[in-house]
Amino acid sequence: MEVVINNLVAKKGTKVSGYVAVPQTELKMPVTIINGQSTGKTVLITGGVHNAEYTGIETAIRLAQEITPEAVAGCLIIIHPVNISGFENRTMSVVAEDGKNLNRIFPGDPDGTTGDKLAAFLTEMFFKKADRFIDLHAGDGYESLTPYVYYVGAAKEAVVSEAEAMAAAVLVPYRVKSYLATSGAYNYAGSMGIPGILIERGDEARWSEDEIKKYQEDVKNVLRYLKVLAEPMRSPASKQLEVVDVVYEEAEVTGCWYPNKKAGELFLKGENLGMIKDYFGKVLQTCIAKYDGIVLYQVSSLTILKKSPMIAYGKIKNDGHHANGK
Repeated sequence: MEVVINNLVAKKGTKVSGYVAVPQTELKMPVTIINGQSTGKTVLITGGVHNAEYTGIETAIRLAQEITPEAVAGCLIIIHPVNISGFENRTMSVVAEDGKNLNRIFPGDPDGTTGDKLAAFLTEMFFKKADRFIDLHAGDGYESLTPYVYYVGAAKEAVVSEAEAMAAAVLVPYRVKSYLATSGAYNYAGSMGIPGILIERGDEARWSEDEIKKYQEDVKNVLRYLKVLAEPMRSPASKQLEVVDVVYEEAEVTGCWYPNKKAGELFLKGENLGMIKDYFGKVLQTCIAKYDGIVLYQVSSLTILKKSPMIAYGKIKNDGHHANGK
């Protein structure tokens, strides 16, 4: 069965790459369709929804280059990257034309601004073709993080269960259930009945060959679980742990941020996780841990902006099985 996305047509047993124009915009996204010779699931893989999260983008590019139709049962649709104008204008997290964070505006609006139109096009043209969704992210230029994976949590029970199984196949130490149903790409796809995950690996808008190899293995292991790749699944080095009750702390003021912990580091309830000071060294805000837990990600730049993310942390489920941090 052939797969058609606008101008791209991939017949059974073929790989097709090219640019797909987003209607009523100047955007053209690089897309690869790998249509296997045998039947199976259609998996959408996106890199660069956040355009400075380079490990995800480069991983998508490599997968599109290296996977052959002969290796695939079903179909892979890979976008690399999604936010192409943000990538080429070196913005962080936002669409260049309208300054909107693409991962906060799904399902989008075909009559809205450029970001809205891009989200609407992805929803209509790509999500509706997908059986499963893997969204590749990382830390932005001002974020450090420990590798982990989110899975869809605000959806039908069968969708959530399958998303969790996909997450468990990712070779990272931690997984987090997301309770959002809209705004995020994979979240909204979940509300449409598509099990999905969002992988976080790499940070500070950097990438390396070592990280890309690990990230490719993350994705391939999910594809092995889904039987899209006919290879034995890899077992993780240690048991993947669930992180629950995640706290997403925002800055109450603009100033200078001084973290006391590293991403992936464990801490105890009541510990000072970091503080914001003004330009004279006066403490303006302090982040005190609400419980024992682990830092998933945090701002790594000295600059911190009011009403923007500061730090995210959570409890490790079944505390008796703590793993070492990054």
